[in-house]
Amino acid sequence: MLRPQDGPTRERRSLAGLWRFRLDAEGAGRAEGWWRSPLAEAVDIPVPASYNDIYPDVAVRDHVGDAWYQTNVWIPAQWTGQRIVLRFDAATHRAIAWVNDTEVVTHEGGYTPFEADVTAHLRPGAENRLTVVVNNELSWATIPPGTIEERPDGRRVQRYFHDFFNYAGLHRPVWLYTTPPEHISDITVTTAFDDTTGVIGYRADSTGETDSVRVSLRDAAGAEVAAATGAVGTLRVPDVHPWAPGDGYLYELEVTLLSASGEVTDSYRQPVGVRTVEVRGKQFLINGTPFYFKGFGKHEDAAVRGKGHDDVLMVHDFALMEWIGANSFRTSHYPYAEEVLDYADRHGVVVINETAAVGLNRNIGGGVFSSGERVLTFSPDAVSDETRRVHLRALQELVARDKNRPSVVLWSVANEPDHVQPEARDYFAPLAAETRRLDPTRPVAYVNALLAPPDQCVVTDLFDVVLLNRYYGWYFGPGDLEAAETALETELRQWAALHDKPIVITEYGADTYPGLRSVVPNPWTEEYQAELLDVYHRVFDRVDAVVGEQVWNFADFATTPGVFRVDGNKKGVFTRDRRPKTAAFHLRARWRKDES
Repeated sequence: MLRPQDGPTRERRSLAGLWRFRLDAEGAGRAEGWWRSPLAEAVDIPVPASYNDIYPDVAVRDHVGDAWYQTNVWIPAQWTGQRIVLRFDAATHRAIAWVNDTEVVTHEGGYTPFEADVTAHLRPGAENRLTVVVNNELSWATIPPGTIEERPDGRRVQRYFHDFFNYAGLHRPVWLYTTPPEHISDITVTTAFDDTTGVIGYRADSTGETDSVRVSLRDAAGAEVAAATGAVGTLRVPDVHPWAPGDGYLYELEVTLLSASGEVTDSYRQPVGVRTVEVRGKQFLINGTPFYFKGFGKHEDAAVRGKGHDDVLMVHDFALMEWIGANSFRTSHYPYAEEVLDYADRHGVVVINETAAVGLNRNIGGGVFSSGERVLTFSPDAVSDETRRVHLRALQELVARDKNRPSVVLWSVANEPDHVQPEARDYFAPLAAETRRLDPTRPVAYVNALLAPPDQCVVTDLFDVVLLNRYYGWYFGPGDLEAAETALETELRQWAALHDKPIVITEYGADTYPGLRSVVPNPWTEEYQAELLDVYHRVFDRVDAVVGEQVWNFADFATTPGVFRVDGNKKGVFTRDRRPKTAAFHLRARWRKDES
C-alpha cells in the first residue's frame, strides 16, 4: 500500500484537527444511524490522539465499546475527475467509516493503515460529512487478544493480557488524497550488491491500460544514476552508497506511467536504501558485516495523548537514543506509525518490526508470570484457528506496509506467546512460512518468554533468530543479582549449544521508581536498575552467540492499574516525560565507549 504524497499527479489533504466525538458503550449509534446526521451530544476531540486521557473522566478512560468521530470536509472543485481516496493510518482496534450516508470501509486491526476509493460518494466543490465508529473491544479472535467481563452492575470491563494500557481511537493521521483514475497502485523494491555495484530490483503495479512505465533512480543530490523502462526490472548503480546503521543514505526511485502519446499519467517517488540482511550461523549481518543491536523495546506512549502520534516527541526520542548510543529498537508490541519508520530510514536506525500479537499466552498476564499449574493457550475457546486467521492478516498488512524500508531488518511475528504447548507449532508454522513467502529478503523471529528450559521450546527451529525476554533478578529471584548472573549465563549457553542461531536479548531490566536511592542496591531503586543492567552486560560479553541487547524499556509507560504497577510500568531508563534515570548514564558509557 503506497502512502499518500504530493506530486505532479497527486495531492493529499490532512484531516488532522478537532473532530466531534461521542462515546457509545451501549452500541446505540449503529442501530440509530448516527452517521446520517450531525453527531448529537458530541464534544471536541483531537485527531490524531487516544481519547482515553483527554477528559478527566473514568468513564472515558475505561470506556469499552464504540466511539464515534465525525468531521466535515470541503472537497476542492478541481478534484473533479480525479480518483479520491480516504485513508486512515490506523484506528484502534477496528473501524467502520461512512462518507455522507454511505458506508465505505471496514477494518480489523489497530495499527496498520486502510483506505477506500470514495470518488463516487463525495461531492467536489461542496462540504461532505465523514463519520467513523472505532471499537476497542478485544476477544480471543483479535490481535492482541482479551476478554470482556460483564459486571452485575451492568458495567463491561475489558481484560487483556498485555502489559500496556489499551489506548484507543484515531491514533494516527487521517487523509484524503487524489490519484489519476489510472494510477500506480504498488511498488516493490529489493536490493543487493555485486561487489561495489548496487543492484535494485523493482516491480511497479498499476491499474487500467498502461502504455509504458519509466523508472529513474536519483541519488541524494538529485542526480540520475540509473534508469529503465518496463513495469519490472533491475537497476545497477556503480559505486553505490549503501544504507547502513548510522548512515541512512537514501536514493529516490521515481516510477512514471506514460500514455501512448508520451504524456505523464501518474508518478510516484519511492525512497530506496541499498542494503542486505543475512543470518549466517550465529551472526547477524548487515551488508555482510556483523551487526550488534544496541537499543530498546519502546512504546508509543505519552501523557494525555496516549498513543497519538506526535512529531515533537518522536524527534526527541530519536535524539535521546542518539545521545545514549542506541542503534536500534523493536516496535514492541505493534507496528509503529509510518513517520517513525521514515525517521529510522533517514537516520540509519535499525528496526525489529513486530505485529500486535502480544498476549497469546494464558500463563502470563499484564507482564506478570502466573504460578501453579499451566493453562492451555491454544484451544477452541482461547487462541484458536480464528485467532490465527486474524494474526495472518496482521502479518500480511505489516509486510505490505513496510516491505521497502531499509531500516526494517527483522520481522517479529509475536511477543511472548506460549511456545511450550505442542499446538504452538501448528499455530506458528504457517505464520512463519507466510512471512517468508511475502518477504524472502528478511529473517523471521518470535520473542521468547522464560516459560521452560530451551530444549522444551517447540517452535525455535521455525525461525531464524533467537529473541529472548529475560528477567532474572526481577520476576525471577528479585534482589539476588549474583544468582541472576549465574542463571542468565547458564541459560544463554544452553541456547547457543542447542541452536546455531544468533541471540538478541529483546527485553531485560527492572522497575525503578525515579529518585528512589539506596547505598545498598535494592529493588525499585535507581542503583538496582543500573547494577542489574551491568550484570546482564557482563554475561552478554562472555557469550559469543549474543548479538544484541535491547533494554526494556526506553521510557516508563502507562499500564492497566494493578498492585504490580506503580502509575504504570517503571522499567524505563527515562521517565515518561523523558528524564534520565541513573541507568541511562550507565548505558551511555557502555554504548558510546568506542567513541571516546
